[in-house]
Amino acid sequence: MIKKLSVLIPAYNEQDTIVAILDKVCAVELHNSVSKEIIVVNDCSTDRTEELITKYISDHPDQEIQYFAQEKNQGKGAAINRAIQLCSGDYLIVQDADLEYDPDEYNHLLKPVFIDDADVVYGSRFMGHQPHRILFFWHSIGNRFLTRLSNMTTNLNLTDMETCYKLIRSSIAKNINIKENRFGIEPEITAKLSKVPRIKIYEVGISYYGRTYEEGKKIGWRDGFRAIWCVFKYKFSK
Repeated sequence: MIKKLSVLIPAYNEQDTIVAILDKVCAVELHNSVSKEIIVVNDCSTDRTEELITKYISDHPDQEIQYFAQEKNQGKGAAINRAIQLCSGDYLIVQDADLEYDPDEYNHLLKPVFIDDADVVYGSRFMGHQPHRILFFWHSIGNRFLTRLSNMTTNLNLTDMETCYKLIRSSIAKNINIKENRFGIEPEITAKLSKVPRIKIYEVGISYYGRTYEEGKKIGWRDGFRAIWCVFKYKFSK
């Protein structure tokens, strides 16, 4: 049973979108009287991200929002790891601050929890009939390649291992020793989840409003090679 959902928002130089994503998350009404808390971790941004977050919290005292500022830039994985340790919800979900993923779909991701007490729900950008912005052929090929490689080592049959939307039972997430500080966190978490005895993992289709590098997308080809390394590394290590 889930009573509270923790929404984890890692943010680095997101002054153009941080207020909009906070508005969207706050506006979501979860089914079955589930409450939510928001954990924002600022990864030592150099723009106005911190100023806008603190002002937002001050202007919205009715919302349950925690804020933590990293002392130095450590990467998305480190920010998520910090947020996991701070959260108090029964389940958690990572919400990027860049508007590529739609918080209105939280209830869609929660459905397997309500119906079958799922432990983990992946939001797949490559299944279902939700809207998807058309961008970067080779990026999508890379995502599918990494997912297939991950599936071969974990014996899962996911369609989108690299998705940001991973809804996870908090008690499980808090027991995962996350070591990756950047985008290698996705294959690392997937590998470690696959080793949890009797875990129930589901996948649902979601929409995706991707952005270009000019619009602020941060992942690059080096992250892809790191992800390949992490697929194999965490197959054989804890």
